[in-house]
Amino acid sequence: MPPINVATLVPGARVHHELRVVERDMKKTKNGDPYALLTLGNRHGEIKTAPVWHDKLHWVDGAEPGTIVQAIGEVKNYVDGSRSKRQLELTGPLRIISQQAVNLDDFLPRVDDDLTMLWSSLDKVRGEVASAKLRKVLAVFFDDDLFRLQFEKSPASTRGHHAKVGGLLRHVTEVTFIARTIANSMRTGTVNPVNLDLVITGALLHDVGKVESYRVSPIGFETTPCGHLLGHIVLGTLMLERRLAALGEPVCSEQQLLELQHLILSHHGSLEFGSPVRPMTLEAEIVHWADESSAKANSFVESIGDPSNFAAGGEFSDPVWMLDKRRLWQRPHGWE
Repeated sequence: MPPINVATLVPGARVHHELRVVERDMKKTKNGDPYALLTLGNRHGEIKTAPVWHDKLHWVDGAEPGTIVQAIGEVKNYVDGSRSKRQLELTGPLRIISQQAVNLDDFLPRVDDDLTMLWSSLDKVRGEVASAKLRKVLAVFFDDDLFRLQFEKSPASTRGHHAKVGGLLRHVTEVTFIARTIANSMRTGTVNPVNLDLVITGALLHDVGKVESYRVSPIGFETTPCGHLLGHIVLGTLMLERRLAALGEPVCSEQQLLELQHLILSHHGSLEFGSPVRPMTLEAEIVHWADESSAKANSFVESIGDPSNFAAGGEFSDPVWMLDKRRLWQRPHGWE
């Protein structure tokens, strides 16, 4: 049976499908009786269950985060304050499914893109870099088949923008094309104040640290120990230094290496958002805003497309944490 599209389930829909336990939250009633709230999902989206009360808690025995279960129930509306939202009301016990019996890819969020096409686009832009030095720098990552495999499987975040298998590849492709467009738009006649090669290189390298910062597991997307201790920005600069040193011969000068590391270190724009330094070159500034544009636009797309953010039939969302707790407007009209 193909995976059910959790994101498009409407009240009245019957569910008899295999889903992944994303979260399990144990709570207590005012009388002190325990009950459980689960979040279930697959590659298409997530849905919360109605409370599983204490007399039926045995229905969710063993349903810990990362577990694959067969869920039987019906999607219903419930009122949360003044808003109506959907939830899955279980009508029977969950059945635990062996992970060896399923394809984990069906239960994790995944980009809809053809990864081969994304790689083709990215490699084509990489081929536009004229500097022999920068081509060699990029090659230490993007000519490495193992790195490419890790890169295309990584999310761009654990719960934020592009938090999907393939999300990192999609995000870096977006950032590279946005940054290149900004750089080319600054040309006046035959003069362009931007070093286009550096912009493309910075865009391609800015998030390489996420390969070591995040990991994919049945639980979902997790931050690794080195991701917690150093963060993907610092890890990216260390990975760049390590890979260039492993070549055994210098590809660029120490000052040029510093500029490449600055492109990575400054791409979040400020200390408040994780960058130890602010952009100090035009190319670093362009990479920063290209990264910001890709991240924020994706957060809008994901948030607008998530029905759990909107009351049934509502135009305005609840505050969305990914977008600084802004309310979003879902336009009721078209522009045909």
